[in-house]
Amino acid sequence: MADDDFSYLIVQPENGRITDLLRYGIFGNKSSGAKFLHSSHQHIIQEELSSVVSDSGQEPGETPDHRWVIIVSIIMRKLIKIFGKPMEWTGYVVEFILNLLSLNGNLLGLFANLLLGKVVIPRRGSATFISTIGHIDGRIDLDSGDVFVVGKDVAKLGERMESGNRSLMDLCMMASKLAYENANVIRNVVNLHWKMHFVDFYDCWNDYQKDKSTQVFIFCDKQKDANLIVISFRGTEPFDADDWITDFDYSWYEIPKLGKVHMGFLEALGLGNRSNPSSFQEILQTTNTKNDFDEKETENPKTKLFPEMVVMTAYFAVRSKLKSLLKEHSHAKFMVTGHSLGGALAILFPTVLVLHDEDEVLERLLGVHTFGQPRVGNRQLGTYMESRLDDPIPKYYRVVYCNDIVPRLPYDNKTFLYKHFGVCLYYNSFFVGQRMEEEPNRNSHGLWYVIPEYVNAVWELVRGLGMGRRYGEEYKESWEGIMMRMMGLVIPGVSAHAPPNYINSIRLGKLRHVQMSTL
Repeated sequence: MADDDFSYLIVQPENGRITDLLRYGIFGNKSSGAKFLHSSHQHIIQEELSSVVSDSGQEPGETPDHRWVIIVSIIMRKLIKIFGKPMEWTGYVVEFILNLLSLNGNLLGLFANLLLGKVVIPRRGSATFISTIGHIDGRIDLDSGDVFVVGKDVAKLGERMESGNRSLMDLCMMASKLAYENANVIRNVVNLHWKMHFVDFYDCWNDYQKDKSTQVFIFCDKQKDANLIVISFRGTEPFDADDWITDFDYSWYEIPKLGKVHMGFLEALGLGNRSNPSSFQEILQTTNTKNDFDEKETENPKTKLFPEMVVMTAYFAVRSKLKSLLKEHSHAKFMVTGHSLGGALAILFPTVLVLHDEDEVLERLLGVHTFGQPRVGNRQLGTYMESRLDDPIPKYYRVVYCNDIVPRLPYDNKTFLYKHFGVCLYYNSFFVGQRMEEEPNRNSHGLWYVIPEYVNAVWELVRGLGMGRRYGEEYKESWEGIMMRMMGLVIPGVSAHAPPNYINSIRLGKLRHVQMSTL
């Protein structure tokens, strides 16, 4: 394949009818299935429909059938799209009610304030308006044992930090949860509670969705002569249909020598638009390296096709700010983190830095820690990135809690190309962890797995009711958190995805066979 021979496959649920889906799903009618697919090359569509896939991650002798995977992607995206607006409206109502109750002392306090005419009305975007995620888990302080807590001996922190450290893992998870909040809430927590330095919050453009749907914030451990810079991407929001559609998307874009990458995640970083597939090639081609897309170079001829992406999108905004911070703090290293969709963006950010030959920046990368992250690409991508991130020690840690459904997306088996990579730290529902290559039941389906998942969901609900008594007041679950556990009785993998499980795993968990390093 020539360097400029980029290829892609786009699954388009809107381009076919239900009858086409039935013909394709039941009878294997290729012409009906082809209506849902668009590709750079006709042979790619034929390979998908004919169960013959050319993928470097394929085992010898495999002849995979992608039909059922494409069907699942189409059905889920159609359903989520149908309920998109109701989901959005429900989210607004739920968040307003949650904040109305919390700002007025819950239900009894609200009634009292109504009688006194002193009701506090929530204002979205204010420093007191908390997200649904923030209500499910209200913890904002770092673990008392963390070296980042004010008063700890951090004089030699820069020399002793290493990826996989428990304190660093806790800081990253708390930053990943905090990313769900608005800029004012984040600033207050970072500056006032963590006693660190808030740098900036970015509300970034997704050109395919035509919306500012990618959020990320940056902070340092201190304002001057910092040792650590943290970049935290916001994850899948509970009531955001576009986020869930992205998680269930099967579309991919193949970058020569690097591998196939999830197209929706590339779009979320601002690296192209499937409506104009050539935009991926223009932005991702390795000739556009170093400063071609920096803010000072927006007049560069290579960027004139997509100037809005340079100014408004996550990859370019964060990269530009990161470079200036690394110059300002000459001894600092940087971490990238995120939960859910944010985890996918967190690992793709250094991936594109590698593609753009940003070697000086990558030399300062301390690590990538993700939590409940979906798969981002194929085996070729994983092999390539592990060769860059595991020398001399692993820098990429992927934490998975129990039955969380999102790390099992998009599906990975003999019929699918998406593969996880990096070090997997898997925690069961007793917070016992194990370092492994892949989480158990990697596709979260099958009768032998479904029944234990529901049994485990009952156990997690019971456990949640007693967390405060067993582990201390800070682990007591809110009534919103208990409601989330009850949702798990219907869809176990969704409740397992919630941030409290990951915070508890890091703080209470014990790893078997291998110990996380401690400071």
